[in-house]
Amino acid sequence: MSVDTGKAASVAEIAQRLRTTFATGRTRPLAWRKTQLAGLERLLTEQEEAIAAALAEDLGRSAAEAFIGDIASTKAEAAFARRKLGRWAKRRRTSVPLTVMPGRGWYQFEPLGVVLVIGPWNYPVYLTLGPLVGALAAGNCAVVKPSEHAPRTSALLAEQLPRYLDPDTVAVVEGDADVTQSLLAEGLDHAFFTGGTEIGKKVMAAAAKHLTPVTLELGGKSPVIVTAKADIEVAARRIAWMKLLNSGQTCIAPDYVLVEHSVRDQFLDLLRAAVSTFRQGSSPGMRIVNERQFGRLRGLIDGAGGEVVLGGRADAGELSIEPTVVVDPDPGSPLMSEEIFGPVLPVLTTSSVSDAIAFVNARPKPLAIYLFSGDKGERGAVLGGTSSGGVVINHLAFHCMTPQLPFGGVGDSGMGSYHGKWGFEAFSHKKAVVAKPARPDIALLYPPYTPAKMRAIRRFF
Repeated sequence: MSVDTGKAASVAEIAQRLRTTFATGRTRPLAWRKTQLAGLERLLTEQEEAIAAALAEDLGRSAAEAFIGDIASTKAEAAFARRKLGRWAKRRRTSVPLTVMPGRGWYQFEPLGVVLVIGPWNYPVYLTLGPLVGALAAGNCAVVKPSEHAPRTSALLAEQLPRYLDPDTVAVVEGDADVTQSLLAEGLDHAFFTGGTEIGKKVMAAAAKHLTPVTLELGGKSPVIVTAKADIEVAARRIAWMKLLNSGQTCIAPDYVLVEHSVRDQFLDLLRAAVSTFRQGSSPGMRIVNERQFGRLRGLIDGAGGEVVLGGRADAGELSIEPTVVVDPDPGSPLMSEEIFGPVLPVLTTSSVSDAIAFVNARPKPLAIYLFSGDKGERGAVLGGTSSGGVVINHLAFHCMTPQLPFGGVGDSGMGSYHGKWGFEAFSHKKAVVAKPARPDIALLYPPYTPAKMRAIRRFF
């Protein structure tokens, strides 16, 4: 279903239709949930070519990157949830204190109702359908709002999701920021947003008017610390790979590198070699999503200071920017204060791991911290001395590709987490239950509260 910008009445009708469906209990059985998850898997298998074509049109992404970044990762998330759902959904028995005995306690998961998933443009399949996996696994109805900045992919989701999922329980609403605000104004039962920090604040503000709980998966400047005790060749290759993926337009991409002085020149030589190898046979520039982002990135390079040791050229006609490495830019420049979200990598020289930690801690908490080191002491120092959404040691991004781990931010990089059982729980309410027998019915708890009874109550409690 598609809704044009500003048609709040249509948005209200969609929300009401989904609420009506949810009230019937249709989405609660595990069999229904597993069927929907299997439907997502079939969509990603049967429509792989169409998805890749849409991503190529929207983002200039190759079929290989479309498979790695959007298709395979989403399919794995859905399959994992389908296999584990029965275990996740079981009620959990707990012990109870003496004051509650005789009695039993447990908590059980129930769906929230009608939830909203607001997707971004950079991975418009994975980061839209990934949260939907959690919403469906938890037994909710869902409104899916794809990004208008990836229009071909948005149209594909609007066309295909009703074919593979129960169309009375999942609705796709296309449109711009005004449509998002109209959806938030409906006071849905949860809002899940993936995108930039500033837009995340607006989503949270709109949701707060209705006390709608939110999960915010944001971004930030994810640093890489490369120490003298790292395998420098492997570090350079892995950093280059992740930075170039999707033209650097990835929320967990390495935003800047802090490298120890003694290995800096070696690292830069190996980084340039890795970029050259990975870009063989490709055009010099990498596609940027739109003119606004292109102009912003070009401005970051021009105002960075430091030394450009690789790339730096931009083609406005093609909306492309060469993979660019800037050594020791001005720490106060926009390049070092804004999330880059493009194929530009600042490399800063540091004297020690402790200096690198201090540099990271002087800035907002990032979505990820990456450490390349073979030393357990350095690993412990970074893990214990910094705060971030996640940490990967001697690689990048794999915490996001592991459904057995929670994925989410902290501080400016987000709130709440998902993937695997954490996605299921993000879209569930944990209902506490105490069950007691009718007898014995202890008179001690009832008034009048005489002095003798109060002495007994104080001992009992």
